[in-house]
Amino acid sequence: MLIVSLHSKLHALFALLALMSGSASVAIADVTIDACVTENSILHPHLAADMITLNGFCSSVGGLIGFSISGFLVHAIGAQGALGLLTLPSALVILSGMLLKEVHTPNFPYGQAHKKFVEASGKMLTALKCPEVWRPCVYMYMSLALSVDIQEGMFYWYTDRKAGLSFHEGFIGFMFAVGSVGSLVGVILYQNILKDHPFRSLLFTSQLFLSLSGMLDLILVLRLNLKMGIPDYYFAAIDEGVSKMINRVKWMPLLVLSSKLCPTGIEGTFYALLMSIDNIGGLTGSWVGGLLLHLLRITRTEFKNLWAAIMIRNVMRLLPLALLFLVSNSDPNSTLLPSDLLNEDEDGEGNQMENIELTSLAVDSSFPDKSPRECGNQEGLDAEQDDDEVSLLPNKG
Repeated sequence: MLIVSLHSKLHALFALLALMSGSASVAIADVTIDACVTENSILHPHLAADMITLNGFCSSVGGLIGFSISGFLVHAIGAQGALGLLTLPSALVILSGMLLKEVHTPNFPYGQAHKKFVEASGKMLTALKCPEVWRPCVYMYMSLALSVDIQEGMFYWYTDRKAGLSFHEGFIGFMFAVGSVGSLVGVILYQNILKDHPFRSLLFTSQLFLSLSGMLDLILVLRLNLKMGIPDYYFAAIDEGVSKMINRVKWMPLLVLSSKLCPTGIEGTFYALLMSIDNIGGLTGSWVGGLLLHLLRITRTEFKNLWAAIMIRNVMRLLPLALLFLVSNSDPNSTLLPSDLLNEDEDGEGNQMENIELTSLAVDSSFPDKSPRECGNQEGLDAEQDDDEVSLLPNKG
């Protein structure tokens, strides 16, 4: 961001690489936090929804602060100056990373990193082959890919001075800030009312309302709001707030569901894989939306068919409802993964200890059928066997 802000004539390729580097750094920090949330969600399943809600709450508050001042900053110091100020949040992320306390592992076997990578890759493939995992992954991708994004066309229509609404930068920032407030309201609704509902019913309702909320854009584009007596400024802000609220309500159960699909030991890596699938779904939706705008000949100055793009988008948002059978109907407090993907090592040790106890009980129950001499010999053998087991237990632990 600093490079982009300091060079007024930077080549488009280098500017793109700089923006990609900034996005990658944010993604790494985001995945690190998500990995911590996922690990604690597996350790404390009943708190999974609460931790995801806290994460979404912080994200919404940050978006509210950023959007509240972005429009005014662009208007006051220009786009390059605003990009230069984005270096401050990056510095704060670096500072917070330095303040985190982590458990030091002495004599870490760095030479076995390749072996650990192969084992983690094998476990990821095993998890992806599990129907409890790949079926929700398919739904998450398709739900995002079919929710086509035509925001570019809407943005140019908002700011166009002839055929559009002629909104200035300050109001665009205010409108997105209202969207962050709506996202915050969605987090609060999920935490207090919706977090214990089954995944399938909640996703059905949120996807249906997401399609219906798109009709607000259609009302605005057709200028029906003026016939209702609602000015464009108020209706656009309300539209943005409602849309972001429903999007957040839809997104929260998907995040909780993703945290439930991560095997023990590779939580961060697998959660990053799930988020990459979601990002690819969102990218597909953006490409489809761009193609739709191109086919309808919607440009920066031509918005004649914008209403048709909105209608097609709203209809396509209903298509993921046909794929809801891929998602489990369980509630967020339940465990979705098979036990062998959660506690593989611990189950093996527990079975061995259980077998040892059952063996001792079987030997003890045979005493009444033996003579006193045989019992004495057996007691000596049992004592010797117990000594051997006691000597083996420290090595086993």
